[in-house]
Amino acid sequence: MDTFHNFINAVSFSLNIIGALITIWGIIISLFEFIRKEIAKKEDCLKCNEIIRIKLGSYLVLALEFFIAGDIIKTIITPSWEGLGILGAIVVIRTILSYFLTKDLKKI
Repeated sequence: MDTFHNFINAVSFSLNIIGALITIWGIIISLFEFIRKEIAKKEDCLKCNEIIRIKLGSYLVLALEFFIAGDIIKTIITPSWEGLGILGAIVVIRTILSYFLTKDLKKI
């Protein structure tokens, strides 16, 4: 049973690391594009900013999905009512964030 718990912890931790790496990668890419835009002094700054914002938003939505998956898998180990309540709150908050980010991306 300890092997199963260790495996589930490792999978959950790995999914959270992947989510963090996706977030960091999206921030780095967006930051470099922003700096490049500022150095080039492009005329249509608003359009460029929207493109950068959309790209960063897509990375954040993807990362949120990995975080949610990690939380769900971690709950397999400790399926207490308290753990399920905390997981439910986390999933609701992250799902709402993901929904509005996706809605914003589709609108643009």
